[in-house]
Amino acid sequence: MKGKDLINIGIFSAIYFVIVFIVAMLGMIPIFLPLLAVIVPILGGIPFMLFLTRVKKFGMIWIMSIIIGILMLLTGMSWPPLAVSVVSGLLAELVYKSGNYQSAAKAVITNGVFSLWVAANFLPLFFAADKYWSTRQNYGQDYIDTVTRLMPTWMCPVVFVAAFVCGIIGGLLGKALMKKHFEKAGIA
Repeated sequence: MKGKDLINIGIFSAIYFVIVFIVAMLGMIPIFLPLLAVIVPILGGIPFMLFLTRVKKFGMIWIMSIIIGILMLLTGMSWPPLAVSVVSGLLAELVYKSGNYQSAAKAVITNGVFSLWVAANFLPLFFAADKYWSTRQNYGQDYIDTVTRLMPTWMCPVVFVAAFVCGIIGGLLGKALMKKHFEKAGIA
């Protein structure tokens, strides 16, 4: 990898994280918390698809995924997003590589796989709820009770499927916007 590749990883990781951070603010409203697995992959798909136009070497997607996982850890989301981002980032990298870093269809699937890290943010809520909520008492008991009702354990696979499917949708949206706007502007 060259310096230009690392700069692209850094820039697009920052753009992606800003989108994640802004969308995550919606999670302060209980009904929107589970919807983060829908909204983040769709909106994040736009810059991610633009990033994929710059990916030509193995490891770029994987590094970006690990960076996002580390940022989640640093912002208090525990270790599951980092662990899942390491695996999903590698899988996304392999999917895109299988299309020689050029296939638009593989790029869309890559966004779906990459987006699985979003669902990992909810793993502590499903499997260690008492510990999870012990660090978030300032949210208030009404918020905690509402989210607990909205997110029973059986929702865990649903959230992962939603993240993947919405990642596909985000990839298609990003692809459409690239064709319509970014290519005309000479960006993609």
